[in-house]
Amino acid sequence: MALISDSSLLPGQLLARGVCRHLAGHGFAVVEEFVPERGKRVDVMALGTKGEIWVVECKSSRADFISDGKWSGYLDWCDRYFWAVDDLFPTDLLPEGTGLIIADAYDAEILRMGPETKLSGARRNALIRRFAIHAARRLQAMRDPEALLDGRG
Repeated sequence: MALISDSSLLPGQLLARGVCRHLAGHGFAVVEEFVPERGKRVDVMALGTKGEIWVVECKSSRADFISDGKWSGYLDWCDRYFWAVDDLFPTDLLPEGTGLIIADAYDAEILRMGPETKLSGARRNALIRRFAIHAARRLQAMRDPEALLDGRG
């Protein structure tokens, strides 16, 4: 599998990588750029060993945060919601009642746990299945990129 160099990643993608490394180190399975439903795409979705689902939105700058008006629509798709920013980000901009993660390209630290709002059982079940299918398809595409191009995928 080809490795992606740091220079080819955008600042938000570098933050997401650090967040994913951190959460994976705590037993979470993570997927970047996950679509829980049509029209929504979260930066990081994490699935814990007890079925808990966290969403993390990565913001690389004040302008990046200000331009994102759709974040509240992600709250219905997770048990906990977090912002991930770097150590220079003005965290006073971030809404109350959300989690806070300070990250860089290599790791992260949870400074404030997002409040827990449990998903309904039906939504959790559907989301976990969608997560599993997405992760399996992404792995297959990495191992066999042509499979998706010639109609076998």
